Amino acid sequence: MNNNGMMEKEEIFSKVLRAGRRTYFFDVRATKAEDYYLTITESKKFTNDDGSFHYKKHKIYIYKEDFSEFKDILAEMTDYIINEKGDEVISERHQKDFKKEYEESTPRVTEDELKTPENFTDIDFDDI
Repeated sequence: MNNNGMMEKEEIFSKVLRAGRRTYFFDVRATKAEDYYLTITESKKFTNDDGSFHYKKHKIYIYKEDFSEFKDILAEMTDYIINEKGDEVISERHQKDFKKEYEESTPRVTEDELKTPENFTDIDFDDI
């Protein structure tokens, strides 16, 4: 069997959820015995200092014999989070206008402190 035929056989049904810099792929795939299972892949985009980027992927496989319990526990956990914290996102990082603040290594100096005589530099105009 060629690779193209294998890909068609392997990917039966797919859905994508884009969530910021994360993308979740839900794929129904077939085993060699022609049974189906689910893969959930989290793909997270990282940007390098030079502007290039790469993705890190994590994948889990869920088989039919685990569907019922998986679905029940997932529903229980998501319901618990919503009941305890509501459905509003409270993390700053998930706000559209979020900008990460970096700590400065030097202490902040107020404008009044800058105006003190100790902060002026003596300039000898002959040096210019």
